[in-house]
Amino acid sequence: MQDKTHLVDEITGHRRMRRNRKADWTRRLVQESRLTVDDLIWPVFIVPGSNILDPIPAMPGVNRMSVDKLVEAAKEAADLGIPAIATFPNIEMELRDETGSNALEANNLINQATIAVKKAVPNIGMITDVALDPFTSHGHDGILRGDEIVNDETVEQVVKAAILQAEAGSDIISPSEMMDGRIGAIRRGLDAAGHQNVGIMSYATKFASGYYGPYREAISTAGLLKGDKNSYYISPANGMEAIRDAALDVEEGADMLMVKPGLPYLDICWRLKENFGLPTFAYQVSGEYTQIKAAAMNGWIDGERVMMETLLCFKRAGCDGVLTYFAIEAARKLAKG
Repeated sequence: MQDKTHLVDEITGHRRMRRNRKADWTRRLVQESRLTVDDLIWPVFIVPGSNILDPIPAMPGVNRMSVDKLVEAAKEAADLGIPAIATFPNIEMELRDETGSNALEANNLINQATIAVKKAVPNIGMITDVALDPFTSHGHDGILRGDEIVNDETVEQVVKAAILQAEAGSDIISPSEMMDGRIGAIRRGLDAAGHQNVGIMSYATKFASGYYGPYREAISTAGLLKGDKNSYYISPANGMEAIRDAALDVEEGADMLMVKPGLPYLDICWRLKENFGLPTFAYQVSGEYTQIKAAAMNGWIDGERVMMETLLCFKRAGCDGVLTYFAIEAARKLAKG
């Protein structure tokens, strides 16, 4: 009888993929992608007041925090080695209007948070968003005139808000409102105001996704939105359009690119990295986070394992880092080895 091993070797040409998988040390030796704490950016929600930790029902384990609590949280993040946090404000309803004018207040909530964190925790990076949706009474990312989100007027306001954020100490401005020409306008505005060293992480490819629901609850815009955002976000069906959009941001001076949402768009992450070579990030958005948390709470998946697996997948897809609500949890696990 012919030796079965010989038959297998004839078929495989003596290649046995399992040789490199046989032991823990060999698996570690040939591992292609690695996740470290340096890859994590922590998005956080801030509210007015003091001593506030307000749980968000749609995002188990995530709180809205007053600025004093944010400072404490930032210290923990820095101690864990997390490089940066990204702040998103939930302001009082009476401060929201049709044009999002509170974004132009030097002492608004997002700037208060930046000042406080940079004073107390100077070694952590601050990333701030200049979209207007937390500040508008209609929940859109730009200025609404009639039924239209007006592009150029929104960009003018976003530039002014970006300069104020830079003056408060923001290290990276991250515009997410998807208006045309915003990256170049922000770069020119920052440079003219003496903030040449403030970076721009563009939400280069932000899709009109159904994954944003819990986030809108977190910043209290879910019940405000009039219509949809399809006229300025990218259709989930359009990959080439996303690349063209990112190419414009690169030409206009973006320092970093972001894909949002994350896991459903890993192909876009890969294509951006391959096409442009800039530092590329994914935003693991609220809906992605909540799906994992809800399934884990029901015992349907191993939540910790899936958390780490998804974060690693972003690295495999070419991302240099991930904005994730799991940042603290993942950093603690990584610290344990």
